[in-house]
Amino acid sequence: MSIAAMFIISLGIYFTYNYKQANNIDVADINPEFGQQEVSFTSQIEEKRDSLDFYAAANPDLHKRFTEDLKNLDAEYERLKEQLPQSPNQLFTVKAMVKNREMQLQVLKQQLMIINQVNQYKKEESSI
Repeated sequence: MSIAAMFIISLGIYFTYNYKQANNIDVADINPEFGQQEVSFTSQIEEKRDSLDFYAAANPDLHKRFTEDLKNLDAEYERLKEQLPQSPNQLFTVKAMVKNREMQLQVLKQQLMIINQVNQYKKEESSI
């Protein structure tokens, strides 16, 4: 009886592990080129977010609005990532995920430019 119970438990663990592995698909699994793009965008996004956090410290209201925009894009990315394993057209979903990362990077660049302009304006105002 205990051998059968151990077998059933082992079988349950095996199927649970395989189910999780099947649902854990990366962009690179679908298309290696898109996987490389995503890695590149992700590293640039992290770098720009760090810069934004540093430069926006002097303007917390603006920083809050900027981070809300990015949270929305992040939420959309996570939704796409969750849909990827069951998606009937995984390549389309992967393209949308990479495009989302590209949009995040563009938004961050624009936000940094705005923060720099605001800081420059404040600097000029204080020197007058």
